[in-house]
Amino acid sequence: MRKRPVIAATAAAAAVGTLAVLTASPAQAAEYRSALKVRGVQYDAPGRDSNSCSTGNTDQEYLTLKNYSSSATINLRGYVVKDAAGNRFAFTANHYLQPGDHIRLRGGHGSDSDKYNVVYRDNCNFLWNNDRDTIYLYKPSGSRSDVHSYTRSGSDPDRNGYITFHK
Repeated sequence: MRKRPVIAATAAAAAVGTLAVLTASPAQAAEYRSALKVRGVQYDAPGRDSNSCSTGNTDQEYLTLKNYSSSATINLRGYVVKDAAGNRFAFTANHYLQPGDHIRLRGGHGSDSDKYNVVYRDNCNFLWNNDRDTIYLYKPSGSRSDVHSYTRSGSDPDRNGYITFHK
């Protein structure tokens, strides 16, 4: 008779442990539901920060998005990128990423190009903070596609201003 309560208690503990594991990881699991992910961010543009549209370096700050699907093409139209403060950029034009392809979302002004895998935010203000920030990527449906937080001291040990999140 003692074995049943012990087995039941062990099974209950295992079930609680499983439940704890399941409830502890939904944010990470949600990150991997989408083929489009944040590959990395150049959050600190090389040189002294200047958001002057004519002579600044906001175009050296960029976010790299990658299509990690092995078969599906992704249209970026309707995707939204935000930071922790609520600054946002919405992809309003069709831009197709083939499987394994990437795009760099740059600050400043320039010509968007499928050939050169670049889209410009047409805004000369820096989007990413140099000390810490959170990057949110939302699907056209409004559901979260990916999210990453970083700190200069904790996420960028070589302090080169670039962090890779997914290879």
